[in-house]
Amino acid sequence: MPGHLVRRFHQITVAIFHAEMAKLDSDITPVQYAVLATVLENEGIDQATLAGLIAYDRTTIGGVIDRLVQRNWLVREVNGNDRRAHSLRGTVEAKQIIDRIAPGVERAQQVMLQGLAHDEASELMRLLGRAVTAANDLSRAPLRSKPER
Repeated sequence: MPGHLVRRFHQITVAIFHAEMAKLDSDITPVQYAVLATVLENEGIDQATLAGLIAYDRTTIGGVIDRLVQRNWLVREVNGNDRRAHSLRGTVEAKQIIDRIAPGVERAQQVMLQGLAHDEASELMRLLGRAVTAANDLSRAPLRSKPER
């Protein structure tokens, strides 16, 4: 069944990611990587928008952000336009971490698809993208597009 295969593939991809990070003496998780990479690309982003961009539950993202702030990889600042909201900014250390682990992240992507020929891997990615897009709104944490500034 597709749900079982997707869950199993997810387990495998997370294990591969952690193995590649361990080779680089890093304990960053896939979600922490997604948060840091997205914040670094969108300086000043708020927590709710970040959650939408990485399709992560809005209530759970706070704990991830808290851990990244504690590690001095993110800075959380009160938003000047809405004092209830916080803007996120990546630190110099975050940029250094992302740059340092980039080769491992790339290797992980290759290992995840190693059992497929190049055209098969492209087709799998295309089909997964279509399936995810079609069912996106059924998710508890749907992926949202980047808001225009």
